Amino acid sequence: MNWDDVRIFLAVARNGQILAASRALGLNHATVARRLTALEDALGSSLFQRRTSGTALTMQGEKFLIHAEAMESASLAAAEAADANSEIEGTVRIGAPDGFGVAFLAPRLHQLIERHPALRIELVPVPRAFSLSRREADIAVTLERPREGRLVARKLTDYSLGLYASRHYLDTHGIPQSLDELRHHRLVGYVDDLLYTASLDYTAAFNTEWHSRIAVSSAMGQTEAVRAGAGIGILHAFMARRDSDLVPLLPQQTLIRSYWTVLHEDLRSIRRVALVSDFLAEIVARDRAEFLVPDREECGGPAP
Repeated sequence: MNWDDVRIFLAVARNGQILAASRALGLNHATVARRLTALEDALGSSLFQRRTSGTALTMQGEKFLIHAEAMESASLAAAEAADANSEIEGTVRIGAPDGFGVAFLAPRLHQLIERHPALRIELVPVPRAFSLSRREADIAVTLERPREGRLVARKLTDYSLGLYASRHYLDTHGIPQSLDELRHHRLVGYVDDLLYTASLDYTAAFNTEWHSRIAVSSAMGQTEAVRAGAGIGILHAFMARRDSDLVPLLPQQTLIRSYWTVLHEDLRSIRRVALVSDFLAEIVARDRAEFLVPDREECGGPAP
């Protein structure tokens, strides 16, 4: 079996198209298709269903993917072991929720690059889940610990969420004194059918009849909407506490969620991936106080 053919198989599996895979590999379309056929002939199995819209793994392809990824990881680990004293280099992609990725991680990534100048970090901070098996990311920051798959998880930290509104909104519409009074206010929340994990469905923890007048499918977007006076929202404390114009409401009402780092088992021995995973744990531990419930001395109303 030719390793280069396996590498092409992985590219097609991850891109879902022969054309997209050929672009990623820097090869022409015909070469990728020919090498893929050669691999299937060598294995005596059809690995993909070829469709006009792209490719989909067959059952045999799904099984082979597990072994192909193990081969890839072994190849990477062997290359690193052969040059264990070399500078850590290469690319590591981190997939993260947009709030954690933009508000916390992005401003700190330069610290890692200053330590390891040959390292390249790709941060993909969007409100979605990432497939580690398809290498959409090397490391994912998740809101839940995975329960299945060949994944390695480490808890980063707990973080709190609470009710917030802008001072201008409260001056205009008044301050709710109970959860029941929220029904008299404009509420900001998520787009329900775009929630990719149950951990994001937290409005019911505050009010079972929460009806968002404005729905935004990202934590950053909700924070900006609330800051602009759109209404009352459930915001991440580590994001909201940075803006003195955002007032915490009903301090006894706090929700706790957790962040985890998750990587594929096959990548745990890759030095650059392990190093980045350790860096995430380091900076979160160092700045853990940011994720705790903020000081709410002025809770319940704007400062004079």
